[in-house]
Amino acid sequence: MFPVEAFRDTLIRLADVLERLSIRFHLTGGVTTLAYGEPRMTQDFDVVIDPLTTAERLNALLAGLRTAGFLVDTETARRSVQEAGMFQAFDLAESLKVDLYPRQMIPGELDRSVRLEIFEGVMLPVASRADAVLSKLVWISKGSHKSRRDLRQIMRTADDAERMTVERSAGEMSLATLLEEVLAESDEISA
Repeated sequence: MFPVEAFRDTLIRLADVLERLSIRFHLTGGVTTLAYGEPRMTQDFDVVIDPLTTAERLNALLAGLRTAGFLVDTETARRSVQEAGMFQAFDLAESLKVDLYPRQMIPGELDRSVRLEIFEGVMLPVASRADAVLSKLVWISKGSHKSRRDLRQIMRTADDAERMTVERSAGEMSLATLLEEVLAESDEISA
């Protein structure tokens, strides 16, 4: 497991690059489970970045990441931006991986980001609770088993408005049945 300081340093340097270039972003993935659900191990960061601004400023982003101590495969990053895929930035100082997604899996999710204190004194944008659940639901539909428990943990602390948003959006995404199935599962280990 990595020390908290390593995660903190990596995120601060990454956020600095994105903020200097005015590229909107938010944390998603395992960090949302930590923020909204329960503590769990994570060995990387998932970051959604604005696809249009990223495309416009890709050369500056790649240069900024390199200057900040990240290793990035330039061709993979370019292809990822063109194809709305994913590329990785590897923090050479902390040996941590960041998955960068130049796309919004949940339409408009960057507009609904919330700023949360991720580390003491470090406020960063994070996917909203409803968007975090919907993102987990999409990953579950693609076969992610870890996301099933994450989704239930995040939903446990959702308020009524967030629950209604998730249910409505899951229906619009044709994932309502899957949402019901995952919410009905137990977190207990059966023998």
